[in-house]
Amino acid sequence: MSVTAPGAKPSLRRFVVLLPLVVFLALAALFLARLGVDDSRIPSALIGHPAPQTDLAAVPGLVARDGKPLPGLAAADFAGAVTVMNVWASWCVPCHDEAPLLDALAADGRIRLIGINYKDQPDNARRFLGRYGNPFAAVGADGNGRAAMDWGVYGVPETFIVGRDGKIAYKLVGPITEANLRTIVKPEIEKALAR
Repeated sequence: MSVTAPGAKPSLRRFVVLLPLVVFLALAALFLARLGVDDSRIPSALIGHPAPQTDLAAVPGLVARDGKPLPGLAAADFAGAVTVMNVWASWCVPCHDEAPLLDALAADGRIRLIGINYKDQPDNARRFLGRYGNPFAAVGADGNGRAAMDWGVYGVPETFIVGRDGKIAYKLVGPITEANLRTIVKPEIEKALAR
């Protein structure tokens, strides 16, 4: 049974037969090209630019390690010190895995660790930090996800390093792991501290 009309040229007939093969090979090549790509290294258009003006209310009921109410975020929080800003949520499975590593980061007195609690319920956020400990100096509630969009967040968790000048120096997509904490995050923090 012929796919083309009886009077069609042989080259058109060959094209119609080979088109699905060409499309398949193009898709296979695209897939193979993406296989070795590290998605945590997705470039951000915000690198080198000032951190977005982020003013977020505190998550109700969160307390700092000293028992005092934990403040929300203000745009001024991103200037004057190297800041590590983590976007997290209690419903985010990888956030549970990275929580102990954030606690270890918070022990570095040279940096300020703050968070954006993304589309979460305050009770759930409090339980999450009650379970793992609160590494943050401040946490802003981003109930509608608008602040995360301003930061160019793809999904939670994501971590940003902001220099003393208030400019974003680095962005990590995905959770902090023991491996990338040692090989990527800490070296990027050191670079930001050296500036």
